[in-house]
Order: sequence, then structure tokens, then C-alpha cells
Amino acid sequence: MKTRPEIKEEAKIGVRYQYGIALGVFLLFTAVSWAVPGIGFLLLMPPLLVGYCHFSVKVFFREQATVGGFFAAGFTDYGRSLAGVLWMYLFVLLWSLLLIVPGIVKALSYWMTPYILAECPQVAPTEALKLSMRMTDGHKGDIFVMYLSFIGWLILSGLTCGLLYLFYVGPYMNTSMAGLYAELREKALEKGAVSREELWPATPAGT
Repeated sequence: MKTRPEIKEEAKIGVRYQYGIALGVFLLFTAVSWAVPGIGFLLLMPPLLVGYCHFSVKVFFREQATVGGFFAAGFTDYGRSLAGVLWMYLFVLLWSLLLIVPGIVKALSYWMTPYILAECPQVAPTEALKLSMRMTDGHKGDIFVMYLSFIGWLILSGLTCGLLYLFYVGPYMNTSMAGLYAELREKALEKGAVSREELWPATPAGT
């Protein structure tokens, strides 16, 4: 498994390789998340989050990432994307009502859900949450520390009124998180925490 610095270095290369499209989609994703209020946010952000996770994985691996792919990944099966992410939000909220720490732990446990929804189109919404729990077992600290490793960048972004975040840190951080997801997914497969058949079940003949 790649180390955190190695993942972040790969992410930097991926962002530089497709900087224009990486920046454009990140700005679009961010603009929608800021501009859409209330019920519109709940209806639009889940599929956009799924699409952006798919897009970020593409950028990390320096595969062709497109605006069309970003929208298609989240909206092609809109109901599935919506249900999976809303279930994730709901469970994190319920755990957070108990105490902050259990809420954080559960947020890390369910963190892979939108990536699984994006990359494993035959996995049901509730099953995506269960798979995420198994795949993050023993690795919540890795996810948390990856987020913490961007504290310095986020402080610098604050000093630039958010401009540094919008034009570099945001795409870089999200691509790094996508790289971590890919590494932990392979680790889970190697350990047998999940199987390829669970993530990518065979399509029945004749369908």
C-alpha cells in the first residue's frame, strides 16, 4: 500500500496533468454546493457527490476525466445515488446527536459510500454503506490523518480569502482522498474484507 506522502504526490501529478478540467469541475461542484439551498441541496448534492468521487478517482489515475463523466456517474442512476448518500447523511446525523466523537467515527466508517456508489453500479444503496464499514475497518485513522495533513494548506487558504483553496487546494485534497480510497479498496480486497464479486457482481445472462 502506498504511504500518505506517496498518495499525495500522485494526486499532485494527477491534478497537474488535467488541471483545467480538474479545476473547472471542482469549481462547478463547489458553486452548486454553495448556491443551492434547502431541499434543492438534498436533491442535487448526493448525485453530484457521487459524480465528483468518480471524477476524482479518474484524475488521480490520470485517466480521461470529463464533465460528462462527472454528471453521468451521479445522475445515470439518480435514485440509487440519492438514496445511498441520504442514508449516509442520516446515519451520521443520528450518531452525531448522541455525541460528537461517535458521529465522527461513523462519518469515517461510511466515508467510502459515494465512491462505492460511483464505481460499483450494481451495489444497492444500503449495501454500499455496509461495504464501506467493512472496507474502512482498521483504517479510520488513516482517513482522519489524511484530512489532518491538509490543515496547513487550509490555513494558507484562509489567508488568501479562500482563493488558494478554490484554485489548488480543493482539487488537490479531493484527488488525494480519492487516491486513499483506491488504496484502501485494494487493501480490503487483499485482506478478504470484501470480494470482487460483492463490489462488481456479475450481470445475469440475458440482461
